[in-house]
Amino acid sequence: MNVVLIIIDTLRQDHLGCYGNKWIKTPNLDSLAGDSVLFTRAYPGSLPTLQVRRVLQTGCRVFPFIGHKAYKGDFFGAPGWGPVFEEHDTIAEILRSHNYRTAFITDTYHQFKPSMNFHRGFDEWTWIRGQEADPYRSGPTPSQEEVLSHIPENLRTERFINFHRKCLSNVVNRRYEEDYFPARVFKAGARWLERNQDAERFFLVLDSFDPHEPWDPPLSYRRLYDGDDGTIDFLASLYGRADQLSPRILKRLRANYAGEVTLVDRWLGYFLDKIRNFDLMDDTLIAVISDHGHCIGEHNIVGKQGHPMSREICDLVLMIRHPKQEGAGTTCDSLVYNFDLPPTLLARLGIKPENQIDGVDIWPLALGKEDEIHEHITCGWGPFVMVRNRRYWYNAYLWGESAILYDLETDSKLQNNIAKENPDICEKMRELAIADAGGKVPEPLKKLKGKPGCTPLLAE
Repeated sequence: MNVVLIIIDTLRQDHLGCYGNKWIKTPNLDSLAGDSVLFTRAYPGSLPTLQVRRVLQTGCRVFPFIGHKAYKGDFFGAPGWGPVFEEHDTIAEILRSHNYRTAFITDTYHQFKPSMNFHRGFDEWTWIRGQEADPYRSGPTPSQEEVLSHIPENLRTERFINFHRKCLSNVVNRRYEEDYFPARVFKAGARWLERNQDAERFFLVLDSFDPHEPWDPPLSYRRLYDGDDGTIDFLASLYGRADQLSPRILKRLRANYAGEVTLVDRWLGYFLDKIRNFDLMDDTLIAVISDHGHCIGEHNIVGKQGHPMSREICDLVLMIRHPKQEGAGTTCDSLVYNFDLPPTLLARLGIKPENQIDGVDIWPLALGKEDEIHEHITCGWGPFVMVRNRRYWYNAYLWGESAILYDLETDSKLQNNIAKENPDICEKMRELAIADAGGKVPEPLKKLKGKPGCTPLLAE
């Protein structure tokens, strides 16, 4: 059996038709979901970007970030932001040792910064250059007039000017839809399939950075969701308060994000067509997972953040299509982690890792042959944790300060904080997080009070 793992950055669960969205076009993901087990309560064990890739590479938990250090050639993203630990085996290494041909194609540039090693274990790897702040092109730079045309007057700070200048420089030669990053990632995946038809079995990872910002889909995709051209295209995420944008510009921002989602779906469909054309569907397991989402106005935030760590951030897309149609068209509503995916894939191949990993095989759970595995989940982002069970959603510093608590039975959109009225429930949720952290708060996390990650603290 072959395996294709597709990772999609910043893809919100509530923006796909298969999860109930009514206004965004995602026909290919929806069709794939119809042939898959669709997981409705999948969550990351830690955030953001590189923490997720580490667990998807290894099945090993990153939280509570023991042994973290800063690495040369990168910013301090958050605890756990760093390379795959040397002592951990990657799934690619395991599969290559079992005579799988392995390949990795991505435009998620953080994985190729100095000191990183996310291509470990792959027979072939392709880094598609130019996303966001990737140091791909040093010049020529766009004019100041072009840069400022994308930025509202109240946001013309050095940060946003530099962001737009770099992003525009990186895509200066882009002309056609095929030049956009999702097309390049999934076309490269299709070409790899064509070149490697002699492989007895293979493991292919396609990792798309879109729909991460900059939100700049082709015009036709944006017009699907905002047909009025009469405003500016702000390409960045604020990582701050949404009310810094006018309602009109915020609407355009949402439309551009939705356009990015549809663009990714369209080119994922191109890749899936190639699998069908090469008659590989009956021999290939396909898994699609997102790393996290993004607030685009919800909770008065445009950004992703450790506090408040909301459903827009944490509800993951996860679908697994088995080539023998096991569980096709069903949903799994059990709580699962993203680091459960690697051991689930290995188990379908009959491979047992030599070294212990933290994730568990969730396929029997998905098929209804096993009861709940996780009574709760804990997701760590810097010093913050989000803990949820069937009833409650809790978010606070690991040691309990700045608690937010929601009752999911009556408040599924997390709008009514009931933490003050329920200190006993908050304490129980805090205890679960402490237990998952090994029984105590790691000293390095205590020193990060007031450092929430990407977005400043907006709710204390």
